[in-house]
Amino acid sequence: MIKVGIIGAGRIGKVHCESIMRYVKNATVKAIADPFMSDETKKWAQDMGVNEIYTDYHRILEDKEIGAVLICSSTDTHSLISLEAIAAGKHIFCEKPIDHDVFKILKVKQALEKSRIKYQVGFNRRFDHNFRGAQAAVAAGKIGELNILKICSRDPDAPPVSYIKVSGGIFLDMTIHDFDMVRFMSGAEVEEVFAYGAVLVDPAIGEAGDIDTAVISMKLTNGAIAVIDNCRRASYGYDQRVEALGSLGQVAITNDTESSAVISDKDGVHSEKPLHFFLERYMDAYVAEITEFIDCIVNDKPVNVGIDCGLQPVLIALAAKKSLDCGLPVKVSDIAKKYGL
Repeated sequence: MIKVGIIGAGRIGKVHCESIMRYVKNATVKAIADPFMSDETKKWAQDMGVNEIYTDYHRILEDKEIGAVLICSSTDTHSLISLEAIAAGKHIFCEKPIDHDVFKILKVKQALEKSRIKYQVGFNRRFDHNFRGAQAAVAAGKIGELNILKICSRDPDAPPVSYIKVSGGIFLDMTIHDFDMVRFMSGAEVEEVFAYGAVLVDPAIGEAGDIDTAVISMKLTNGAIAVIDNCRRASYGYDQRVEALGSLGQVAITNDTESSAVISDKDGVHSEKPLHFFLERYMDAYVAEITEFIDCIVNDKPVNVGIDCGLQPVLIALAAKKSLDCGLPVKVSDIAKKYGL
């Protein structure tokens, strides 16, 4: 039984804790830490069966019984805690992104090269049943050679402007999942990026220095073209779709809904709206990614979503930011060269 410590008791930390305690075999949460631990969160943790509750995460890293940690704290702490956890000999699941600073990600990568630590990055969409089904079809050659990959990712509502200010911008916060999906779905790397962006949802987002609507086109190393469209507002729900067009056909996935019921009447044909929140849409995926992480530890298998999967989407995001600023296509290799890659 792997004893796990969770660092960060916010929304995603709670999701992972509940996943482990309710659904994941071979693991249990021994401790949880958060500098802003409230009485309400303490009660929640105790109700979940977690009795070691700290404000200092170092208590988790010092616990020799804990074999793995989940880093669910704020983004600006991910790389630092990763380095400390590696030094403490803990296996690590780290929420995305590892850092907005590529040099800090490379420090983590360098530390991992000298260890036997399992390090998995939290790109949960790779574990979603819809995306996995589409990716399997592409990988198996069922649509022939990939020509065009289209990814749609739209949130039902924009986050608070206070969050926008510390998010790193839409490309490093929201689109980073889609950049990962491009790599996952295509089995190729991104060569060149061209990004358009606008402020169409909330002027305050623009005043905070970000955009809320974007279209990003990419050239891939396998010759295919990928397109992502993002928006911080979709009034009908959480919109997550993908379509891959190949030489022999296409594969596409639609949104999950509460039911597949369709009502036809004199006013038209009506079906359910997409699920409204990402936790509803991806709950099973969160369970699946932690299940795989624990399985890699127990059976000493390499992780499928490792440090390089955490690095590449950040490089692509930085290329997109540069493209938006200069109005020209940007090669990802030019961004990588700045960091000695």
